[in-house]
Amino acid sequence: MTRSSLPLSVEPASTDRGYRCSTGSRERGEPLTATASTVSRFLLMEEPGPWGPAVLNCYRVPDPVRQLAESWEREFGIRPLLIRRPGRSAPAPRRIFVVNAAHGWAQTTTVESLDDVASLDLSGIGSSAGVGLTPHVDPVLLVCTHGRHDACCAERGRPVAAELARRWPDLVWESSHLGGDRFAANLVTLPDGHYYGRMEPDSAVDVVERHLSGHLTPRFHRGRSIRPWVAQAAEAAVRERLGETRLDAVRTHVLRREASWAEVEVFVGESRYVEVVDVARADPALLTCTSPLPSAAPTYVVRDA
Repeated sequence: MTRSSLPLSVEPASTDRGYRCSTGSRERGEPLTATASTVSRFLLMEEPGPWGPAVLNCYRVPDPVRQLAESWEREFGIRPLLIRRPGRSAPAPRRIFVVNAAHGWAQTTTVESLDDVASLDLSGIGSSAGVGLTPHVDPVLLVCTHGRHDACCAERGRPVAAELARRWPDLVWESSHLGGDRFAANLVTLPDGHYYGRMEPDSAVDVVERHLSGHLTPRFHRGRSIRPWVAQAAEAAVRERLGETRLDAVRTHVLRREASWAEVEVFVGESRYVEVVDVARADPALLTCTSPLPSAAPTYVVRDA
């Protein structure tokens, strides 16, 4: 499998409010492989919204919580997200999740208001034991619908979230920005950290059904967030070669990382594969709906060592 540079002409700056980055990405044939955000720790805070363009600048997040979340992000690598049930219901109390995807756990609590999040102690988020909240055993399915951040997320994400919620009402949440607006609709499964992109309502149902049965769907799989991008690329290449779709069948380890290439070990059962991942840049393109100028996204080409 390869994720190669795309022979594109440079797109103009986005001055047209009708421009949609997800349409541009599809028209360019931009690969989904190795595009999952590289984050393993999450704080999910239920807030029906509406949400501002950035979570930590949103006035609905109380100042003490915003300040703490900023420090948690710096110190512990926690990604703060706002979530809501499809339909923007406004229940009280609010649901809070803390997730460590590297260790595969999610813990939860409820608060009367987001002000109470400031009383949480998240210093243990890096441990396998968690932060002392109630263990949450069911998957958490996040669909980005953050329209104030990028129009594509709302336009493509809300129909997907609504369709999934009809099937799995207790598992599905709309989410603020997950990363990769141009791959909307985006779906993230927690606590395992798998990212899927270009979801449509029908395909999303199929993807979730397979995921809940223990298999990923390569066509829509962006990668697993606990792995760096070069490891996501190497894993995808080995999975494609072997036809391996089991969620937990593959482990990776980056042996060497240079600016333009990396060497990655990929383990499938007792078998070991060593892949070289060449890193380059695609031709510049508008990567969000509001991009003022084109940017060059990284590309990955995988070959045997």
